[in-house]
Amino acid sequence: MNIDLSQRIYVAGHEGLVGSAIVRALYRAGATDIVTRTHAELDLRDQTSVRAFFSAESIDQVYLAAATVGGIHANQTFPAKFIHSNLTIQTNVIHEAWRHGVERLLFLGSSCIYPRLAPQPIPEDALLTGSLEPTNEPYAVAKIAGIKMCESYNRQFGTSFRSVMPTNLYGPGDNYHAQNSHVIPALLQRFEAAATDGAPEVAVWGTGKAQREFLYVDDLAEACLYVMGMSDEAWRAAVRPTCSHINVGYGSDLSIAELAHILADVVGFGGKIVFDPTKPDGTPRKLLDSNLIRGLGWRPQVPLHQGLRETYHSYRRSRAQALRLAPARALDLPSVMRRQAYSMGVARHAYSDMRSPS
Repeated sequence: MNIDLSQRIYVAGHEGLVGSAIVRALYRAGATDIVTRTHAELDLRDQTSVRAFFSAESIDQVYLAAATVGGIHANQTFPAKFIHSNLTIQTNVIHEAWRHGVERLLFLGSSCIYPRLAPQPIPEDALLTGSLEPTNEPYAVAKIAGIKMCESYNRQFGTSFRSVMPTNLYGPGDNYHAQNSHVIPALLQRFEAAATDGAPEVAVWGTGKAQREFLYVDDLAEACLYVMGMSDEAWRAAVRPTCSHINVGYGSDLSIAELAHILADVVGFGGKIVFDPTKPDGTPRKLLDSNLIRGLGWRPQVPLHQGLRETYHSYRRSRAQALRLAPARALDLPSVMRRQAYSMGVARHAYSDMRSPS
């Protein structure tokens, strides 16, 4: 790995699912000067504040994991928020990183950038070859703009701004909002509530036929460091100037119905699972072609079943701690849970600290 771990490394979005995993990975690798800011300390949508931050902090590397994210419900309900927030965050950070001489930047995209009916598995060059999935088009357009912004600065200014496109992610530190979470945290909560209450069935959005690929977030974090650690020569040889993003996937997918039954088993829910076909499925299938990064030497390490068990264990542990701390801190429970999920084991090895009891 060719990363100078003594440099000042800014992780934007360090409290989120991806950002917290990157912080853990950097600490494991031996980084000594990681810079973070909460949203209250630095609003990345405010250009003046972002410019002042880069002027004051002398940042050498940036991991741009900050984003406004959510599931199908959130994307359909808040399309303006998703496109505006993400465009302004990435524009401000990428531009100010260039203005202040940042050596390397990694932009975190999403597999939703690809056309709804892209070939499967989806290769990097499928980008902009067809119509996007309508349910998350605003978010996807913003992420595409971020990729192209990095490429444009590289082409015009010779920067080394890189992009990775992760598949669907899960793991410690996820968003467990009742309406705006992604499928795995949403189903974990739903199955646990049903098991606790003795409910006879749980409803799942859609037909259950949609196929999805899932990657444990700490595996993604290791991939991010792997890509950032490539020499400029090796990275430029692996990508093209106008197609420089790199897919990061698990390598196989499963149906939402299969996922639901696995999660029910993990949680211990023995009731009936019913599917609601009046709700949208989203893209029929979304499996990434990750041959490029695998050819460069990276491989995922956490099998799906193990990762789901560890995720559920982390969720239960963070919730138990949040319940104890919430009255004393007078904070809303979801906020406490997110903070606790991030704070647990930030500087520890993810695959031991997050492992569920055998």
